[in-house]
Amino acid sequence: MSEDRTHIPDPNVVELPHDRDRISAIIDTIIDQASEAGMQDAAAFAIRLALEEAITNAFVHGHKELEADVPVRIEYRVGRGELDVAIEDQGPGFVPEALPDPTLDENLSKPSGRGVMLMKAYMSDVAYNARGNRVVLRYRAN
Repeated sequence: MSEDRTHIPDPNVVELPHDRDRISAIIDTIIDQASEAGMQDAAAFAIRLALEEAITNAFVHGHKELEADVPVRIEYRVGRGELDVAIEDQGPGFVPEALPDPTLDENLSKPSGRGVMLMKAYMSDVAYNARGNRVVLRYRAN
């Protein structure tokens, strides 16, 4: 049986509206808890950037066909030297493998795929559910 990389055991759960102040507040809460758990400032930068990209993608792309007040679900767990965060929208999902590689010459002027590339660059692991509407970001301190 294969491991479900999109499951977070015993997470904190937040239903997040599309409100800039609330989005910033939950990101700050997660970063503060990660710092209290011993994560360094460089990790905080990486985590913040990845969270902002994932939450933006959920609202802008995942919810583009939905009412503006539909929330995104955030699940997170912080431990010593590790962080797991899931962002799940209520949209139809997408196929991550179908995103164009933004580093190829023919895609340099296309805006799509850059956020996912940044999340993969900064996180230890990035996993999507089969539907493509839930991403789990994992950070592990070295």
